Amino acid sequence: MPISTVRTSYIDVLIIGAGPAGLMACNALVKAGISVRIVDKRPVKVAAGQADGIQPRTLEVLQSYGLADRFLAEANQLHQVAFYNPNPETGGIEFTNRIVDVQDDTTPYPFEATLHQGAIEDMFLDSMKSHGIEVDRPILPVSIQISQNSTEPDAHPVRVVLKHVDVFEGQADSEVVHAKYVIGGDGAHSWVRKAFDIEMEGEQTDYVWGVVDMIPDTDFPDIRNKCAIHSNHGSCMLIPREDDKVRLYIQLGSSEPVGITSGRVDKDQMGPEQLLNVARKSMAPYTIKQPKSIDWWTIYRIGQRVARSYSVDNRVFIAGDACHTHSPKAGQGMNASMNDTHNLAWKLVHVIRGWAKPLLLQTYELERRKYAQDLIDFDKKFAKMFSGKIQSAENHDGISVAEFTNAFSKFSSFTSGISICYQESAIVYSRHQAVARGLVIGMRVPAQQLTRVADGRQFEVQNLLLSDTRFKVLVFTGDVSDATQKVKVNKLVADMGASDGFLRRYSHGGNIFAAFDIISIASSNDNIRYIDVPDLLRSHWSKFYVDRPTRTGGGNAYEKYGVQLTGAVVIIRPDGYVGAIAPFDCVADLNAYFGGIGK
Repeated sequence: MPISTVRTSYIDVLIIGAGPAGLMACNALVKAGISVRIVDKRPVKVAAGQADGIQPRTLEVLQSYGLADRFLAEANQLHQVAFYNPNPETGGIEFTNRIVDVQDDTTPYPFEATLHQGAIEDMFLDSMKSHGIEVDRPILPVSIQISQNSTEPDAHPVRVVLKHVDVFEGQADSEVVHAKYVIGGDGAHSWVRKAFDIEMEGEQTDYVWGVVDMIPDTDFPDIRNKCAIHSNHGSCMLIPREDDKVRLYIQLGSSEPVGITSGRVDKDQMGPEQLLNVARKSMAPYTIKQPKSIDWWTIYRIGQRVARSYSVDNRVFIAGDACHTHSPKAGQGMNASMNDTHNLAWKLVHVIRGWAKPLLLQTYELERRKYAQDLIDFDKKFAKMFSGKIQSAENHDGISVAEFTNAFSKFSSFTSGISICYQESAIVYSRHQAVARGLVIGMRVPAQQLTRVADGRQFEVQNLLLSDTRFKVLVFTGDVSDATQKVKVNKLVADMGASDGFLRRYSHGGNIFAAFDIISIASSNDNIRYIDVPDLLRSHWSKFYVDRPTRTGGGNAYEKYGVQLTGAVVIIRPDGYVGAIAPFDCVADLNAYFGGIGK
């Protein structure tokens, strides 16, 4: 029998698609030491255009991976929104008002930021390369199968045949990859999704929009502000970009020559010049001169759909545009995609390491599909509101200027990503919410300044919650200089560190600090020393903080988070969301929390 020349490999995770969802997953997994490979059908990465808006919550996530500083150095920031509406006398547009873009004071990044998708992908690519991983391209998936032994923890039950598009003559162009898990981050027309006949549920709207990226030559006074423009000729949204660029979202009406075949827009019938002409009508009396070049452009029809399922047998997962589509004007697409795999990656790591049961992976669909459904509901309201006409003497049924502005402000909490709240599940346990009312179980941790006890240096608490796949255990110790409170803290440490406690059981008796990062926070005390708490609460001198007033807004963590001086233990999931809270005398509930997901 001839020996097969087809290359065969075994790997923990195969990622199909090197867009934002795939790259976020790959970067997170390789940093965690997981055996991972990522392939893409495109011969080269995205160079310009595509998605460009990053919301505050996504900035917090990027910071947790050590990528925010580079992003902010290259990106443009959006701090306010200007509104323009029809002038009833002239027929052109006029300035109405401005509001703060992100109306939230719980984030270190109270703004949106814009940078083209190619530059954002470069951050991930460079980070991955530093860990020895690059995207294999151009490679096409040909077939995918899940074998019957998929319940075995160390099995590689997913068999994927890959085809190399560019090969030298005489070289084999196919290979077989056996993976424990596969992530399909391969876009709106996902091959992975179609391979398993996963339907997209929802609808295609009648709204058609054009997009143009350029460096404008214009007399429009708010060209460097995000702008929502309603005119008698249609709506327009203006998004300032990096390097003096601007993105225009342009509503196309029935009079524009846009052909739609099989639900998709025919771009051959309209190009960037025609799109700019439509924008000129919408922005009159202000002018837009012919730009020297068009950086990128497209036309799209708004589709609002969610995949029926996000996973197959807990072995194959889809993420990003592969499982949800919506309009891009609210700046959610890339954010939703990256946060999908930010949610999934740590769960895969814990299951692959043998810490967690496979049921942990079921929470990915539970949490992210619910979010996508909420996103579609929001997008329907936003798209209808933005694509409709403003109320006027000729249009009594339109939305009023005040209603539109108020709705924009109200939507800010959702679009920023700050208000995401995951529902009760195996990793969201809300029993003791009253112990820390300001740390909402299921939501991410609000920003707060703390002071490190050992050296007096000030830190933002979110900068302590790194995406290193570890659970963060925040222990609010109260005043440890009080003898009675110190006895309670010592009892807590004994319970947490017991052989049957969650710290040792979840890490299988090994190094507990591989699975947990314990951070202690004392109530305000000017004379506290870093040696004043037991060793478990200060595995390193840098792990003990105090809620002391600072010049930059610290000193009210206990009050802001609703923690009493009697103390509390707060479990922060590896993705930065509050998973559980308990008073000192209820460590048994934390044992049950981890016992539910741990092996």
